[in-house]
Amino acid sequence: MGKLTRDAVIDQALRIGDAEGLQAVTIRRLAQDLGVTPMALYWHFKNKEQLTVGMGDHLMRGFATQEDATGPWNERLRGLVADLVGVLRRHTCAASVLEEVDQMEVPSFLRVWDTALGLINQAGFTYEESCLVARYLLKGAIALAGGEARDRRRPSDHEAAETKRIKRLNLQSLPRASYPHLVEMATPLVDGCSAEVYDTFGVDLLIGGVEVMAARRAARPL
Repeated sequence: MGKLTRDAVIDQALRIGDAEGLQAVTIRRLAQDLGVTPMALYWHFKNKEQLTVGMGDHLMRGFATQEDATGPWNERLRGLVADLVGVLRRHTCAASVLEEVDQMEVPSFLRVWDTALGLINQAGFTYEESCLVARYLLKGAIALAGGEARDRRRPSDHEAAETKRIKRLNLQSLPRASYPHLVEMATPLVDGCSAEVYDTFGVDLLIGGVEVMAARRAARPL
């Protein structure tokens, strides 16, 4: 085979992570799949920690270069969070990768943090508040991307339908007097929604809270 590149190693790591979970990604496993010795991989990554940082940087590389410097702060912030969720949705293991690493060690993610901080500060939050809001938003985006709308096990249609049917029956059989809302909403609670609706609603919820807080600050008397 030709020269083993850093990107080739990361691409294979992502394939393994998507199929089997991040815990399955090891130097030994990668070497086996790529047909090389573990020492060949140490040229690029000395350990699993460095590899995971490389995976995170690879995931965010394309997104981090996109920046629209025009428009209201809230629309730009909404777009940033929605785009982040969209990027992370491309790989099943993406959310796990960014949860595993120190995001401040991922070069391309720093640009996302910096852009988010600037937009939030522009909305009238203090430096300290901006850091808190950015942390909640970015962690929220990662949580959305790894949320229940994506079934990592990908069960068969029959298996999924049967599992949902049993869950609905279990909820509907609860004492209505004690759990009226669980019984009434059993179907949408179990069936959920599409990934698109799940993500869009989640981003609206996150940004809506920031908009309300920003409006309150703007309304304070000087």
